[in-house]
Amino acid sequence: MTQGGPDYGTLRGMDGQPAGLLDTLGRPLRALRISVTDRCNFRCGYCMPPEIFGPDHPFLPKDQVLSFEEIARLARIFAGLGVDKIRLTGGEPLLRKDLSHLVRDLASIPGIRDLALTTNGAGLKDLAAPLKQAGLKRLTVSLDTLDPDRFRSLCGTEVPLSRVLEGLSAAREVGFAPIKLNCVVQRGVNDDEAEALAAFAREQGFTLRFIEFMDVGTTNGWKLDAVVPGVELRAKLQARWPMEPVALAKDAVARTWRYRDGRGEVGFIESVSAPFCGGCDRARLSAEGRLHTCLFGAEGLDLRAALRNGSSDADLAALVSARWKRRDDRYSELRSSATPGLKKPEMSYLGG
Repeated sequence: MTQGGPDYGTLRGMDGQPAGLLDTLGRPLRALRISVTDRCNFRCGYCMPPEIFGPDHPFLPKDQVLSFEEIARLARIFAGLGVDKIRLTGGEPLLRKDLSHLVRDLASIPGIRDLALTTNGAGLKDLAAPLKQAGLKRLTVSLDTLDPDRFRSLCGTEVPLSRVLEGLSAAREVGFAPIKLNCVVQRGVNDDEAEALAAFAREQGFTLRFIEFMDVGTTNGWKLDAVVPGVELRAKLQARWPMEPVALAKDAVARTWRYRDGRGEVGFIESVSAPFCGGCDRARLSAEGRLHTCLFGAEGLDLRAALRNGSSDADLAALVSARWKRRDDRYSELRSSATPGLKKPEMSYLGG
């Protein structure tokens, strides 16, 4: 427990485990997603559409981004409040210089049992080894297509698909396993590649996860008819490779199915067609130090100001605790024809 922090005794969360904090719906605080930068070298339409995030887009000045020391301090405080899983995101986290230094600091925090990172993979060829050596445990790489021309178009980048594939190979060679691949599926855009992506993951030993196109932010042109429900994708894959469901914890994000021939697993993140708000135990920290208790939550608690005005660890823990105890977010369960237009942070701001 962080020195001076509160003692929550034997409170238990929805999973029956000791819980440091419970929100208004009985959900414990277990996971923290940390955005280390708002910058990215891709311009994927569902995250940073190029017509909005153009060459002159004003990214955060360096002095407004949390330092590694500030991030590590907050991570220790969150660990003292019950967090045992941390995921680093962006923007593109591998653009943050000397990221392995932060990974080393986070890996040393008592109580953190899982330290992961989500990346577009463009920088993995050079950085997989130092990240592994620093203590990073798991990797997730975004991969929406296996077609080089479509990749360039969907990702809005001159980075070739081959560089991402080389990064995946490098990550596997240094011992990351299993490596997860995230594919955001959009009808009429890349849904015709579902089987090809699944076959690639099976052959290479990766765990593919299909993600329903979400109405994150207000700039990605989300429409319900562009969503390909997980049940539809499962049926397509099931017709080719028999599968069976895997029993998972209540807080699992993806519904996981295993191939009956033993060639791995595939997951389906169905926040639109089958919301999982009831099991959400995640808090999100933006690159500028704002705490968000939901991917769709517009309002964030400014922890950077508290960090920089001399607040103690106990003060910071009290701020986080009070905010989590008031948490009642369940956007995906309440989604309607009206909610997509509500003010929400952009995907790139919170890292998904």
